[in-house]
Amino acid sequence: MVRLPLTLDEVERGRRLGALLRRARGQRSILDIALDAQVSPETLRKIETGRVATPAFPTIAAIAEVLGLSLDVVWAEINQPERAVESTLPDHKTRERLAS
Repeated sequence: MVRLPLTLDEVERGRRLGALLRRARGQRSILDIALDAQVSPETLRKIETGRVATPAFPTIAAIAEVLGLSLDVVWAEINQPERAVESTLPDHKTRERLAS
């Protein structure tokens, strides 16, 4: 099976997704988040660095859940870069409360 090269838009969306996940993860380790989301730490690292620009939906859904992000926030961030998503990210205490 031949995989088509990614478009510039797909690469940019992947970069924004990675940045969002890194911000949401904060000081928590990649290992902890990856294990909680049941993905490999290398997969999470590749997504965060943009090396995997189009990860599978279940992977993103699992990571977002662990980070306390709604999929609406994720969608808004990767598709509307001019929008200030920083203010829509839950802070660490809110994420802990949501995870309980």
